[in-house]
Amino acid sequence: VQLQASGGGLVQAGGSLRLSCATSGRTFSNYGMAWFRQAPGKEREFVAGIDRSGGWTFYADSVKGRFTISRDNAKNTVYLQMNSLKPEDTAVYYCAAGNSGRVKYDYDYWGQGTLVTVSS
Repeated sequence: VQLQASGGGLVQAGGSLRLSCATSGRTFSNYGMAWFRQAPGKEREFVAGIDRSGGWTFYADSVKGRFTISRDNAKNTVYLQMNSLKPEDTAVYYCAAGNSGRVKYDYDYWGQGTLVTVSS
């Protein structure tokens, strides 16, 4: 499956962004989806995940209550709504497809990443 992430950009602290990840190639609804992020000099970390049906979502503690993951199986797309952004949210954000889990090894397919920069 191919994944194409978009929606990143520069935003002030307290602002919002919505990331999208469009997929193609295989049946989207067969895959759990997730967003990870990687800041400069840091390891890639889990941000949010959603199961195949969209009925179960789970988040890293650092984003819980601020970020919302969702999916539209008719459009083969997963979203990440990010509100109340903080400078520490600055990173390249990656979407991933695979099993529903919190570690990168749960996911077999990755998008190219989209940069989110939050200014203070």
